[in-house]
Amino acid sequence: MPKPVIREERCKGCGLCVDVCPKDIIVMSSDFNAKGYHPVSCPDDSECVGCTLCAKACPDVVIEIYE
Repeated sequence: MPKPVIREERCKGCGLCVDVCPKDIIVMSSDFNAKGYHPVSCPDDSECVGCTLCAKACPDVVIEIYE
């Protein structure tokens, strides 16, 4: 089963991954990271289909998909 791993401390909160996720499982967090950004998170990674669109859309390479 694929699983998205998000390095929240490197995320700038641009939301590009949120926009491209076909399952709408990536969301903006209400918390702040150390840089003061709202990072993205994936509260229900069991719905991930492993399409890697989120990882490809991320300009800062903070998302990886593991099988």
